[in-house]
Amino acid sequence: MSAPEAPNWFERRVAVLARVSLRAKIMGMALGLVVLLGLAATLEVRDLLDRSLSARMRDQALSVTHDVAARATDPILVNNLYALHTLLQDTRASHADVRYAFIVGPQGQVLAHTFGEGFPEGLLAANTVAGDGHHRTVVLETDEGPVWDTAVPIFEGRAGVARVGLSTLGLRQTIAAATSQLVLTTLIVSSVGLSTAGLLTWLLTRPVLRLVAAARAVERGDYRQQVPKWADDEIGDLTDAFNAMTAALARGAEERREREHLRAQYVSGVIAAQEEERKRIARELHDSTSQALSSLLIGLRVLADRLDEPEARQRAEDLRAIVAQTLDEVHALAVQLRPSVLDDLGLPAALERHIADCRRRYPLALDLAVSGLASDRLPATVETALYRIVQEALTNVVRHADATTASVLVERRDGAVRLVIEDDGRGFDAGAINRGDGHLGLYSIRERAELLGGTLTIESAPGQGASLFVELPLRPIPSPEASATDPVVALGQAAPLSAGHSDQAGDGSATPV
Repeated sequence: MSAPEAPNWFERRVAVLARVSLRAKIMGMALGLVVLLGLAATLEVRDLLDRSLSARMRDQALSVTHDVAARATDPILVNNLYALHTLLQDTRASHADVRYAFIVGPQGQVLAHTFGEGFPEGLLAANTVAGDGHHRTVVLETDEGPVWDTAVPIFEGRAGVARVGLSTLGLRQTIAAATSQLVLTTLIVSSVGLSTAGLLTWLLTRPVLRLVAAARAVERGDYRQQVPKWADDEIGDLTDAFNAMTAALARGAEERREREHLRAQYVSGVIAAQEEERKRIARELHDSTSQALSSLLIGLRVLADRLDEPEARQRAEDLRAIVAQTLDEVHALAVQLRPSVLDDLGLPAALERHIADCRRRYPLALDLAVSGLASDRLPATVETALYRIVQEALTNVVRHADATTASVLVERRDGAVRLVIEDDGRGFDAGAINRGDGHLGLYSIRERAELLGGTLTIESAPGQGASLFVELPLRPIPSPEASATDPVVALGQAAPLSAGHSDQAGDGSATPV
């Protein structure tokens, strides 16, 4: 299977825009539209002004230069240099855009000019025109900006050439002033557009924001949310649909609470019945079966002492050994079904005995740490639940985890008791456990924790071991007058849970912790 293609540039930009709020999108579109139109208008007007003023300046340059050439003919023919100088000075004074003007004689010498400090080098060769030409215009770069230099022949070139340079400073100032005015207009229109867009987005997003706040409250479990209808439009229809949905969710939540209450009552009753049955079986094993086996053991010993034949005596000893082993197993089974140490000495002693038994029976390095339980005992319901959870978890570790070490930590702190069980086994998919996909052993642990108002958290991954975290609140011990229909009370009235294997220990589908 080929790897999924990475999102392209457009998809990434769309994903970024999708995370922007609705108000920002609307205001951004309004501002973008105004700025785009303003920018387009500014560029268009600037280009139009540039072309129009450039054409007018070109015509002006040609007109002024032709006028100078026409009026300079007679002074050149009579060699009246003063008249030429006066003509050039008057021309510059009459036209603000004229930067300089000069007359070039037939032999290429400068006859008159407007440069008071001296004629610039290289300017004479920068532009020229043939005698049979009409004119020639070139653009020269100067310190003050571009200058349009226009050359016009005088008397078909026989009397020389008139040169006039027009500065584009006025043209550029006019275009800059027009551009500034357009930019200012764009800013004013943008401000008005943003204000209008802000008002419109407030009107549009106010009901949406109310729906968002109500939806977040529903996410937190408050199904009583009802949003006032803003208007008879699409958002109003959405509001009606949302209110109908929350009403349906409230009814469904109430039904789920009732079903959960009934389920908790049923589960607590089942647990209580199981513990009562285990108590009865343990008592029967201790009072009846153990006594019968003890009597049989004594009788076999007496019988073996009275037998004279070695073979018969050895047979009696073998039977006596079998009965002794069976008596030990019955005694161990009775202890597993009814851990009296839990009732007599409390949870720490019961866990220590159970851990010691596991160390003796299984090749597993086990550590136990108990904190905060030395002074006061926990409520019986909490001790029973924690003992059964440890029993279930260690059974799963032994059967399924392939672990070499495991640890159990019980800690009482801040009005709660916390249980942590860790192992270095092969681990499993914790996500599947949290989704409730099978795994009856861990489901039983979660059931016991939730019946006491606690939580179960599982952290694991294949090949990385597993950690199980249980936290139970320390509630007051129920009084005898409390209702037996309360799941927690009903569980508290059950017989203490035993050591060893739990009610799910024999299920082959149980998942390692």
